[in-house]
Amino acid sequence: MKLNQFYIDDIIKRAITEDINYIDSTTDLLIEDTDVSRAYFMAKADGVVCGIEIAARVFYLIDNTIDITLLCKDGDRVQKGDVLARFEGSTASMLKAERTSLNLIQHLSGIATYTARCVEAVAGTKASIADTRKTLPGLRALQKYAVTCGGGRNHRYNLTDAAMLKDNHIDAYGSITAAVNALRKKAGHMLQIEVETRNFDELNEALAVGADVIMLDNMSCEDMKKAVEITAGRAKLEASGNVTLDNIGEVAKTGVDIISLGALTHSVTAFDISMKWEK
Repeated sequence: MKLNQFYIDDIIKRAITEDINYIDSTTDLLIEDTDVSRAYFMAKADGVVCGIEIAARVFYLIDNTIDITLLCKDGDRVQKGDVLARFEGSTASMLKAERTSLNLIQHLSGIATYTARCVEAVAGTKASIADTRKTLPGLRALQKYAVTCGGGRNHRYNLTDAAMLKDNHIDAYGSITAAVNALRKKAGHMLQIEVETRNFDELNEALAVGADVIMLDNMSCEDMKKAVEITAGRAKLEASGNVTLDNIGEVAKTGVDIISLGALTHSVTAFDISMKWEK
């Protein structure tokens, strides 16, 4: 998966503008333009790196004369104490780039690391780990990219990608059958339809109307296992709701095809990386 450079640059430029605004009152008044330094990024925990090139791009956009050496790539597993990248150049420029660069790589590496742990927890089952649309405004593509670096898969990027009938859609329209049939009359042949179900009656209705994907919302593992038996391969089954790293292995053993977690992107802990200066 490769993100468009213009998209990444747009995010970086907005972040830099937000952080520096007009001037860096500390650096610009303290550091001489001719001052040169060496620095490096160091991992302070074990995990999966994501966003190393994005982090380096922050430095480049602030000052393209900074010499940057990357010592890892996205998706690499690193250990506490590993050096991820080295920088040499204008001290002032590197000080201005530091925070924005670290914000991006720490957040994205946190997502990749947590995703990798979830993927490891379901190893040996058929279940794949997927994200959701519970992303930070403006950062969706970056966050979803981080999920793939951790070994996960992407759910919908946006509301255009697929039709997904949530409980509120169904309640508003009247029934699963009526809503799916109405969608099929208007949608193109490429549009998949997913239906959220809360019980076996809704599951059977979604199967009868031929939903492509069926979400099992907040069901117990016992009920999900029964849902897998009822479905018998007639639709893809997605488990969602109240899934954590502690119980994800048991969820996967029910036989569902997909496990989606909003926590991959909306509440992940940043991966600890620091920038160290060489004396």
